[in-house]
Amino acid sequence: MRIAISGHRSLPPATEALIAEALGEALSPITDDITGLTCLADGADTLFARAVLAQGGQIEVIVPAEHYLAGLPGEHHAEYRKLLAQATQVHRMPFTESTSEAHMAASQHMLTLADELWAVWDGQPARGYGGTADVVQAARDFNKPVRTIWPSGAARG
Repeated sequence: MRIAISGHRSLPPATEALIAEALGEALSPITDDITGLTCLADGADTLFARAVLAQGGQIEVIVPAEHYLAGLPGEHHAEYRKLLAQATQVHRMPFTESTSEAHMAASQHMLTLADELWAVWDGQPARGYGGTADVVQAARDFNKPVRTIWPSGAARG
């Protein structure tokens, strides 16, 4: 099973803990081989990658742009590099700058590789182009099943 992830970033620590638990619970009954498809942004992407690896699955990383890492929070760089090194495959998009358009193109490419999308999403509109709501709509346009994960008590930062 190939699962793509999209979700909110810059989550409060209590919400990260709730989401990490919810992702682990969602993955635990899956007995097929699991491949997680992720851009490894801070927040939901990273929590998902950790959960997939903890379940014994593998991750494939879609890098939206050559300068993607520079656009992520500095405190996330070490975790990004650690998880990227564990990827079984890395897909690099043909963009130099880490723009909203590059991120959305990466998400669309990720969806072409996936069986379904898991969205760590509060159901609200995207705060900018390429946000979770846009990725959910793209998944629906591609006729991919969407599973929303937003545990009770979760809040955006």
